[in-house]
Amino acid sequence: MATLAIVGGGAAGMLASVFAARRGLEVHLYEKNEKTGKKLYITGKGRCNLTNACSMEDLLESVKSNPKFLYSAFYGFTNQDAMDFFEKEGLELKVERGGRVFPVSDRSADVLDTLRRSMKKAGVHIHLHSEVKKLRQEPDGSFVLEFSEGAKKEADAVFVATGGVSYTSTGSTGDGYRFAEDFGMKIVYPCPSLVPFNVREEFVKELQGLSLKNVSIQIADGRKVLYEDFGEMLFTHFGVSGPLILTASSVCARKLKEKELKLTLDLKPALSEEQLDARILREFENNRNRQFKNVLPSFFPAKLVPVMQKLSGISADKKIHEITKEERFRFLRLMKGLEMTVTGLRGYNEAIITKGGVSVREINPSTMESKKVPGLFFIGEVLDLDAVTGGFNLQIAWSTAYAAANAVKM
Repeated sequence: MATLAIVGGGAAGMLASVFAARRGLEVHLYEKNEKTGKKLYITGKGRCNLTNACSMEDLLESVKSNPKFLYSAFYGFTNQDAMDFFEKEGLELKVERGGRVFPVSDRSADVLDTLRRSMKKAGVHIHLHSEVKKLRQEPDGSFVLEFSEGAKKEADAVFVATGGVSYTSTGSTGDGYRFAEDFGMKIVYPCPSLVPFNVREEFVKELQGLSLKNVSIQIADGRKVLYEDFGEMLFTHFGVSGPLILTASSVCARKLKEKELKLTLDLKPALSEEQLDARILREFENNRNRQFKNVLPSFFPAKLVPVMQKLSGISADKKIHEITKEERFRFLRLMKGLEMTVTGLRGYNEAIITKGGVSVREINPSTMESKKVPGLFFIGEVLDLDAVTGGFNLQIAWSTAYAAANAVKM
């Protein structure tokens, strides 16, 4: 019986172990932590957004690095296949806004229990507290795994499923990159992704904790627009976060490593400038004798009022009927284009995923096997593959895991 060693007990490693063991391989999964699935446990704010129920076209479009590479894997194990797997294993699922798929219980622990149950049933040998420090291939093509405590194990094939370097507290410390480099494989320089932004302007600190819904943002490098979308964002003590920002980071991460970018926030995207001006005029007309500061709450949440007053350049005590046409237009433009300077990304420990990793040019897209090293496979986040939020990154893990599990020779 062929022996398969899987290094890493995260999403990709766990699912791959199930399908490989079902094929009759002797599967040994090595996890450095005290339990499998530590990162999976905290995904989706502890609810585990395990895939997205969108079309295959949208699934591929959600991938920001190397989507074409995933064509074969995604069609080999689709989002529907992922849902079917969990439901057949006894986990009830539900689809929420934006196609996000969650367990009905809203508990990531139930997703983990399902995978662990499936592993046990399939006969996977799980080795916890087992940190692989080195990986080498013997002349006969077999592999030797060397562990931190000095032990050595042999295997006919190896799956590297060590993840990236985001959420280092869960054990993702870039081990897989080192293994790949030891075999002469190329690494695309990693950086944090799906991560909040640092912002220079001091006023963001006054807005800490403020969540804005139905706003739009644009991120630009000079005149070149890198990203724009509509949705929800959050102000923090260091800058901005929330769904809109995390998704933007998957597009702008590399550029932010090189230079600062301009973020423009439209607080009233549903209204054209003409419609917004009519709304402002109506509000001003109805409150002609009131002070500017007392009319602002009709436009903004309380926390935003003092900031918008200061940035508008209009005195807080100025009577509405004294506001000039130029001041009104400046106020309008501020609402449609509140500008901030994005100075960089937050660190890996706040990043949901890692952009970069083992170059997909080194990998067979149908099997996830190294083109240079027969019998060595790379699956999940360790690869240079990443997508926006919404369950898409876990689908990458499931699909690449399935491709490898079905390709490894028995």
